[in-house]
Formats: sequence, structure tokens, C-alpha cells
Amino acid sequence: MQNLLLTQISDSEIRQLFREELENFFAAKQLTDGKTESEEIGGIDLAIEITGLAKPTIYSLVSERKIPHSKQGKRLYFSRQDLLEWIKNGKRKTQTEIAIEAENYRQKEKEAFPPTKQRNRFLKVKENS
Repeated sequence: MQNLLLTQISDSEIRQLFREELENFFAAKQLTDGKTESEEIGGIDLAIEITGLAKPTIYSLVSERKIPHSKQGKRLYFSRQDLLEWIKNGKRKTQTEIAIEAENYRQKEKEAFPPTKQRNRFLKVKENS
């Protein structure tokens, strides 16, 4: 039989004990892993998990060299960090972002090429009489 020791512990003491145990657990896990989650390398299952794409789609993107990957022999490897960056780089701009870029472009064009009579020879110019 085991000896059982009962004691009174307050809620804050219990929370503190849990907090310390969790910190110790994750610190030990990080030391044993030797890497952070963002450095994780995995196979096709990691790519599926991160991208949410189907296995045939991933294989198709690999064959077209459109998705970041490494290959050793016949095995494919994917980096969590590379896949997340690849997804972020594929972000499509909103219509507001496109409109702002267009306005900025027009403004730079106006500054770089101010209107002149030669440039606007097809436009009717009103002259003050």
C-alpha cells in the first residue's frame, strides 16, 4: 500500500504548482526536441496538415515545382516554416489594396511625367484670350 498524505492547499497554490509543472514539461520537451515547432520537417502528411490540400494536389504541385519541398531518394520532405511562408506569399490583394496601389502608381506617373503640350498634343488646350 502507498502512504497517502493529505494537506490543505489554496487555489492559488494549486495554480502555481500546475504552472511550474507545465513550464518544466515544455522546457524539457524543447530541450529533447532540439528544435521549435516552426523548424519542423515532415513528409506528405505535414504538407497536408498545413495546407489543407489533398495528397494528389500536393504531388501535382511538387511535380510542377510550385510548392517548397526537398527530396532525398524517393522521399519528399516539407518544412513547416517554408510551407507557411509559401501560403503567406500567395495572399491575394483585396480590391481596396489594389485601388490604393493603382492610385499610388498614377500619382508617381504624374510626378515623373508632368503634362506638357507635346505629350498632350491630342488634347484640346484652352488658351486664355
